[in-house]
Amino acid sequence: MECLHCKGKMIRETAPFSVDRNGYHITWESIPAWVCTQCGEALFEENEVDHIQRALQKIDQETRALTSEAA
Repeated sequence: MECLHCKGKMIRETAPFSVDRNGYHITWESIPAWVCTQCGEALFEENEVDHIQRALQKIDQETRALTSEAA
């Protein structure tokens, strides 16, 4: 696989993923991904993206519940 950014070689490893949204910050340190050996760019496959999106949806729901209780 070729990196979309620098055309380097992509290998299967893990990469961190972070997001800031809706009043919280989440970091996963080791998500399976294709990582460029040249520039370090990470590419997550559909399965990992789906898991991340589902986790964030659940956290969004719990965040809404927590913040509505405080109001």
